[in-house]
Amino acid sequence: MEKKFFQPPTVYVGEVNINVTDLETSLEFYKRIIGFQVLEQTNNKAVLTADGKTPLLTLEQPDGVLPKEDRKTGLYHFAILLPDRSQLSSFLNHIARTGIRLGASDHYVSEALYLSDPDGNGIEVYRDRPAEEWNWANGQVAMATEPLEGQSLLAESNEPWNGLPEATVMGHIHLHVADLTKTKEFYIDGLGFNVVTTYPGALFISTGDYHHHMGLNIWNGEGAQKPSSKSAGLNWYTLIFPDENARSEAIAGLKKVGAEVTEEADYYRTEDPAGNSIRLYVFKG
Repeated sequence: MEKKFFQPPTVYVGEVNINVTDLETSLEFYKRIIGFQVLEQTNNKAVLTADGKTPLLTLEQPDGVLPKEDRKTGLYHFAILLPDRSQLSSFLNHIARTGIRLGASDHYVSEALYLSDPDGNGIEVYRDRPAEEWNWANGQVAMATEPLEGQSLLAESNEPWNGLPEATVMGHIHLHVADLTKTKEFYIDGLGFNVVTTYPGALFISTGDYHHHMGLNIWNGEGAQKPSSKSAGLNWYTLIFPDENARSEAIAGLKKVGAEVTEEADYYRTEDPAGNSIRLYVFKG
């Protein structure tokens, strides 16, 4: 993992906030299975961290919460980036002992494991290959979905899984959207991201030549509707800008494409055309 992709001057995902139907059950899963620590907790909310100080994932159980709605916009998965292959190996050995259903893929730029939380929220846990091994041509990075060499990964490390390493970051977020043309206008023309690769029905975008800080797809159907605010799934996610000037430029870009931007206490709030809520923060070091 190269920290340059998750610090100034890049713009990247910092934290993801999701609704869950049972906070206690979800908290047990994210602590025991994934390896998060609890940073803050109340009766209906838990803020989770890897380093004991930086929020990466927040779980909320709203009053009247509903099961995750199918075929809607919102979260496809959030992706937890581990520092190296040995840590991913330890995680895979740990998961193999739990009996939890797991998917796995080699994306050329990364090796990834996939699972779901008790509410069906998608989770990717991955490691990056060194950036010098990524293949770029005409501003596009080569990515694919190939079988993962599971035995090789399992054999990489004999170290026990002791929870998420301190250097863990939120590597990217992948969202269901309703319209790729409008989505591209919002994220590229508005927020200033770059398209770095495409799949059928999906765009992958980033800043600073990362393979992707975000994935955006219409796999739940073009014109998919926004879920209820009480549904399990995504509440909001944050984008971290390197400085106030960069955030101001993005806000101006969003307004130019017709997006509404609202100033809050220490961030700005907006929604993409599919109703996915975003909080715009400035890097604080």
